[in-house]
Amino acid sequence: MSESTRDRMIDAAVDALRRDGVAGMSFTDVLTASGAARGAIYHHFPGGKSELVVEAVSRNAGDVQDRLAELPHGPPRLVVDEFVNLIRPVVEESTAGSGCAIAAAAMSASDQRDHARLQHSAAAAITSWIDVLTERFHAGGIDEPEAVELASLLVTTLEGAHVLARAQGRIDPFDRATRALTDLVANRYPD
Repeated sequence: MSESTRDRMIDAAVDALRRDGVAGMSFTDVLTASGAARGAIYHHFPGGKSELVVEAVSRNAGDVQDRLAELPHGPPRLVVDEFVNLIRPVVEESTAGSGCAIAAAAMSASDQRDHARLQHSAAAAITSWIDVLTERFHAGGIDEPEAVELASLLVTTLEGAHVLARAQGRIDPFDRATRALTDLVANRYPD
């Protein structure tokens, strides 16, 4: 079955958010990338740009959550190693100017009419990622409060790595952060 026009527009919006942020995302670019006709905008997204952004955030968040759910259950070191392997290619894309669609929504201009709605969508996405990682760590023997802290640290590392890799155009900050994270976990939770 072929992807619907609405789905293609949401996928194009995710790409535009990663590349240009909320302010830089244009309907023209989304239409061009998705192959949709101009009339499709308000047919599929009567709430306009903010509705499209919220849908894009939701789609991207769900995709990431699904990938995180594939991480193995096991000792914390294994989960961290697999997490790093999973997200490294995504952060590498940041060195070439890509970013995180969720962060773009969270950082949207405060004078934007629907800023609170976008922030709420971004917060829900990040919370869902932390929840999946928390479950993995808890299943690996870490008590719940500590599992939440470690999961939060991983997501913070991911988001910070996106920003630094994009700003510096290189993966070095991510590599340094993941070495520190791996050492911390190895020392705190020896296998």
